[in-house]
Amino acid sequence: MKMRSISIGKLNSKESVIGVVGLGYVGLPLVLRYSAVGYRVLGIDIDAAKVEQLNRGKSYIEHIPGAAVAAARDSGFLATTDFSRAAQCDALILCVPTPLNKYREPDIGFVIRTVEALVPHLRPGQVISLESTTYPGTTEEELLPRVSQRGMMVGEDIFLVYSPEREDPGNPHFETRTIPKIIGGHTPACLEVGVALYRQAIDRVVPVSSTRAAEMTKLLENIHRAVNIGLVNEMKVVADRMGIDIHEVIDAAATKPFGFTAYYPGPGLGGHCIPIDPFYLTWKAREYGLHTRFIELAGEVNQAMPEYVVGKLVDGLSEHGKPLKGSRVLVLGIAYKKNVDDMRESPSVQIMELIQAKGGIAAYSDPHVPHFPTMREHHFDLVSEPVDSVNLAGFDAVILATDHDCFDYPLIQRHAQLLIDSRGRFRAPAGNLIKA
Repeated sequence: MKMRSISIGKLNSKESVIGVVGLGYVGLPLVLRYSAVGYRVLGIDIDAAKVEQLNRGKSYIEHIPGAAVAAARDSGFLATTDFSRAAQCDALILCVPTPLNKYREPDIGFVIRTVEALVPHLRPGQVISLESTTYPGTTEEELLPRVSQRGMMVGEDIFLVYSPEREDPGNPHFETRTIPKIIGGHTPACLEVGVALYRQAIDRVVPVSSTRAAEMTKLLENIHRAVNIGLVNEMKVVADRMGIDIHEVIDAAATKPFGFTAYYPGPGLGGHCIPIDPFYLTWKAREYGLHTRFIELAGEVNQAMPEYVVGKLVDGLSEHGKPLKGSRVLVLGIAYKKNVDDMRESPSVQIMELIQAKGGIAAYSDPHVPHFPTMREHHFDLVSEPVDSVNLAGFDAVILATDHDCFDYPLIQRHAQLLIDSRGRFRAPAGNLIKA
C-alpha cells in the first residue's frame, strides 16, 4: 500500500514523468494533453523518422497543429526510440496498433513486442496502462505475466490498468480532455493509481470493475456502430432496388424524437476501430463455444460495400456503352472519413484495387492526402489529381468515396461524365448521377 500512496502522490502533484509508447493518432494527443497540464512527457516509438520530426516540433498528423507539438517540446517533451528510457517514467501508456491478420483474427503482436521491450526497464512504483483496442482478457492473459516477470507484485509494487482509447479525428466537438475515459484495474489498488493517472488530464474518468469490463466496453461501443451501419447499408441496397432514396428515408426517420438514431450508409467501413474491433470479440467468443452471428452478418454486409459501389460503376459505364476495362476512373477521397488524412482501412483503397483488378485505370483526388502513402498491403504510385473542369471531364467516371467539405460539388456534378455517389452528397436526380 505504501508504493500505491507514493505513486498516487506523485501523479497528483505532477511530479511524475508520463511515458507514451506509440506516437500515432492516439498517443500524440495524449502527449500534448499531459504536457499542457504540466507533466514532463517522454514519447517512445520505433519510427525514427517520426521521432526526429516530433523533436523538431513538427506534426505529421494533419489535424494536430505543429504549434502544439512545438509547445510540448518547449515544455520538456522529448521523443525517443530508446526503450531503456522507460525506466525514467512513472507511468507508461501503451498506444500501439492492434490490427487483424489475413485470416481476420486478432494480431496483438505489436502489444506483446512492446511490453517485452519494456519489461527489462520496469521498476517499482510504475503504472502501466494499455489503451490499444483488444479482446477481453488481453491485459490479464498477456500483460500481467510479462509485467510480473521481474518479481514485482502487480497491485503492490507495480500497477496495471486497461483504459481504451477514444478518439474521433477531425471532430471539432470533442478533444482528448472532453472525452470520458473508461478505466479498469487488475486490482483495486491498480484502479486507484490508474484513476490518479487520468483524472489530471481528462475531465471525466469512469471506473469499471475490471480490465475485462473495460476491454469489453470498447468493443461494444464500436460493435454498436458497425452493426447499425451494416443495417443501414443493407437498407440502402433494398431501398435502391425499390427506387427509394435511403437518405431521404433516414432524414425523415430522424425527426422522431425518441427510439431512433440516424446512421448513414457508405462505401464500407474505415478507420482503425469499427472495421476491426467486432472481429476481436467474435474470435474470443469462439473460445467460449459461442458464435456471434449478428456481428458477423453485419461484417459481411459492410465488407461487401466496396464491391457494391464498383458494381454500380460497371452498370453506369455499361449504360454509356463503355466497359470498365480500359476506363479511367477518378476516386474522390481516399481517407476513411471526411476532413482528415487518416487512411487506415479505407474502403476507398479497396475500391481502387477492385477497379484495377477488373482492368480499369484508377486515379484519386484527396487534398488531405497529396501523395499515396506507403502501406503494408496496398501499393499505388499515385499523386492526388486536381479537381477542375478539364480533368474531371477527362475521366470516364468519378466515384465520390469520401465527402470532404473542401470538394467543389457543383463543379464535380457539372463536369463528370458519370458520377457515382456513395455518400449521398448529391440529392437531386441528374442524368450523369448514380447513387451507390
